[in-house]
Amino acid sequence: MANQFGRLRSRLLTPSMNETKLSVRGFHEKNPEARDLLETVGGSFLTGYAHAAAAATTAEADAELAKLPRRFRGFAYEGAAMAMAVRDGLPVGGTRHVERFLEGEGAKHVYMVYVGVGWAMARVPRFRWSRMYTRDPLLRWLVLDGYGFHQAYFRTGKYVHEQYQEVDFPWPGPGWSSYAARVIDHGIGRAMWFVGGTDVQRVADLVDAFPEDRHADLYAGVGLAATYAGGVGRPELESLRERAGKHRRWLAQGSAFAATARIEAGLENEHTTLAVQVLCGTTAQQAVRACQETLPDPCTDDKVPAYEVWRSRIAERLSAELEG
Repeated sequence: MANQFGRLRSRLLTPSMNETKLSVRGFHEKNPEARDLLETVGGSFLTGYAHAAAAATTAEADAELAKLPRRFRGFAYEGAAMAMAVRDGLPVGGTRHVERFLEGEGAKHVYMVYVGVGWAMARVPRFRWSRMYTRDPLLRWLVLDGYGFHQAYFRTGKYVHEQYQEVDFPWPGPGWSSYAARVIDHGIGRAMWFVGGTDVQRVADLVDAFPEDRHADLYAGVGLAATYAGGVGRPELESLRERAGKHRRWLAQGSAFAATARIEAGLENEHTTLAVQVLCGTTAQQAVRACQETLPDPCTDDKVPAYEVWRSRIAERLSAELEG
């Protein structure tokens, strides 16, 4: 069990649950069901964060996270990873929290863990970013997805309505700033699913208001959120697919990522199956195979980041399914 210091640390570090209320955020409320879903997602994230902030060991955090509902457990692991990364970034308390987290049950949620590290980047001073775990040369780009989501969720006016785009982003290093901005857009697109309250037309309108050259990356984020978080039925998913237009393959790529994150963690549900069927034109298992069979080898960055090579291969394969 968490000791007294751990509980105090959790109280000091964990944001208020009120921060997840759509009314507090100023997000669109489509209906009570969608509102409750999105607020439960946010609450699960903060619950996971609080458990990890308090935990004395990784096993202790895993035990608490295992008690949460399966549908929302992935969000809790995302929040827990953020807390572990924040702890890594503190001047006291040591490092390797995220690394040890990935040695336990967190390994099944590796996508969500890397995204959670990105949330922490938005809260930890930049001079401490080097203390954070981002070793995987392929999945490390998900950190920027998490950073983008955080900024769009908490600084919605600037990042969504004013369409701010990061310029000369300092991570992961010189030469990658333009691609970093693109991956941050994946996270902004994912956050738009929440900003728009799962209302497909409103979400698509938000995306389409951005400059055209950002649409593909934003729709990839929307596809991931629509598949992983849910909140819509078949007619709305079909409408989203139509609104994506020529960016439909990127919507599908994001959906396939979401399916992979859920299935590899043992958290597949009926909505994942439906969303992949509509957005990817295939089964969830086939979408996962598309992700697994297109992995770049070796997973190293060249002129084009391996992550972008991977995404493009997935989008190309799924495009054939959608057109078939």
